[in-house]
Amino acid sequence: MPRSATLRHPTAAAPLALPVDVRLMNGLASVIFVLAALGMVAVGVLWLVRSPFFPIRAIQLDGDLQRNSVPTIRANAAPQLAGNFFSVDLQAGRKAFETVPWVRRAVVRRVWPDVLAVNLEEHRAAALWEGQGGEEGAGAERLVNSFGEVFEANVGDVEDDSLPVLAGPEGSAAAMLALLRRVQPTLARLEMNVVRVQLSGRGSWRMELDSGAALELGRGSEEELVARSERFVRTYTQVAARWQQPLEYADLRHADGYAVRLRGVSTTPPKGSTPPGAVKNN
Repeated sequence: MPRSATLRHPTAAAPLALPVDVRLMNGLASVIFVLAALGMVAVGVLWLVRSPFFPIRAIQLDGDLQRNSVPTIRANAAPQLAGNFFSVDLQAGRKAFETVPWVRRAVVRRVWPDVLAVNLEEHRAAALWEGQGGEEGAGAERLVNSFGEVFEANVGDVEDDSLPVLAGPEGSAAAMLALLRRVQPTLARLEMNVVRVQLSGRGSWRMELDSGAALELGRGSEEELVARSERFVRTYTQVAARWQQPLEYADLRHADGYAVRLRGVSTTPPKGSTPPGAVKNN
């Protein structure tokens, strides 16, 4: 039998390796191409950011708008905004809106394609701030909001003429407002209303009432001051029922009681007797 013959194709020649210098040049060319592409993208982005074709055409205001009108807010803050939709600095924009009177906090964000949305939170006045250097009755020039923060605003814009006055060292407004909020409900049981709270540089507390009377609370923690107020309110009705005269002054600093001065009642008792208005704890 004739033998079958197998035809073999000649083996393909292996590709020749490129010289090292050629490969380095090709790699360098690829790197240059990538860098050039990135540079073109960066230039395009920079042009886009600075382009006048994406202006902010509208400012949308939401949130608290009781103290300021929309035109007033825009007139105060808009001139401080720089850049287009992409380049405007949102943090700088936030600060610009927070410089508007009565604005406590602003949140600024972009809304495509040309709107700057601003959500505003206004201050809510809780007290007048006299500070420590002001003289009593001289009038307050700043306000304290519901968070205990002192802020600048036109005091004449406040419709509520019954706001209490806080007079104390800088940085103490929050603590003073907190104590007032705890003591006032207690005193309200005697129909007493606090109109002024004073904190000295040495930490001594004093409160003045709408009747003209004054309460000397002294020094101590908030809990100690509240306890003294509770003790006074709990027993003062006995003094009032006995003497039937308006309160002028109460000194609550005593550890075992308190002393009061009543209008028209002498505080100089006969020798050996108990002073009028002196109350001891039992």
